[in-house]
Amino acid sequence: MSCTDCLAIEPVEDQGELRIRPYSIPLAAAIKAAGYEIAGVKNIGIIPYTSLEKLMRLLKLLGELQQLLTVSLALYITGKKGVGLHERWLSLEQLEVRFSHDNLINIISNHDFCSYLQPIVNVTEKIVGFEFLLRPLQNGSYFQPYELFEIARQTGFHSFLDRAARVSAIECSAKLLPKGIKRFINFLPSSIYNPQYCLTHTFAAIDRLNQDPKDFVFEVVETENIADIAHLHTIFAEYRRQGMHVALDDVGTGYSTVELMCSLKPDYVKIDRELISNCDEDAVKQSAILNIMDRAAEFGAKVLAEGIERREEFLFCRDIGMDLAQGYLFGKPEELPPAHFIYSV
Repeated sequence: MSCTDCLAIEPVEDQGELRIRPYSIPLAAAIKAAGYEIAGVKNIGIIPYTSLEKLMRLLKLLGELQQLLTVSLALYITGKKGVGLHERWLSLEQLEVRFSHDNLINIISNHDFCSYLQPIVNVTEKIVGFEFLLRPLQNGSYFQPYELFEIARQTGFHSFLDRAARVSAIECSAKLLPKGIKRFINFLPSSIYNPQYCLTHTFAAIDRLNQDPKDFVFEVVETENIADIAHLHTIFAEYRRQGMHVALDDVGTGYSTVELMCSLKPDYVKIDRELISNCDEDAVKQSAILNIMDRAAEFGAKVLAEGIERREEFLFCRDIGMDLAQGYLFGKPEELPPAHFIYSV
């Protein structure tokens, strides 16, 4: 079984073929009228190109024809011999984004990123875990993580990036952390089509590095719009079947509602920083936080306060019985864990 979206991103060569579907007589006539060769094989049109400049002009023409003929074209670029490692059909819009952000696509394709660690503490302020966050390499090309994931989503490469980021975090954790310390790793539900297949690389990395599955907590990435709750249940079930834990991020705002939390019943509930900010001074926020904690207690989840920057916020959360905390008060994301951190296993 294979998933094209998770496979390596092939470079676009300076010579090759552009394949188009659906192929039609009106489309072929318009392309020939513009001075290009095209051959039809079943439902696919094949156009050779001899330079990247000519490929760009061809894509511009196809954009005009797509509007004129009111058809949605799927495109596949192959190498000089007309053969790629695998077929990855993209829309014209996806290809346009790819070529206009080739620097970011190269970062994704070459895995030019690393994982930074942000500490997670218990009520005694001892480190019990770290969240792993995607960051640029120290001497590599700069990027904003949210921008990298957004371009990956727009180009259809988000499954590839999400899988690579998970494996990067697992490898980083194996090098830097002792067993028993929790490793919180983000994932995009939309990047996992079939959990039993799409997560095999994640589980294989944990096994290959002789890590304990119980140390890993996989959390739904904060900006993800969760449209298919049943599918997310399936993903959670697969993580748990492998002995790992799951978390729901940003609970209390946006898509991560209390109702969603109660439906998914994650092992960890991370309360959104908007609720935590100045919560010691805001009765409305306090009420919302207590409601989340009461509902989470019904299914035995541990509750974590995100984005703590002030000691007063931490003391309030500690005093009402919250389990864990994370934020700049305890440490910013760094390439290495604190040199002499005190941790609790």
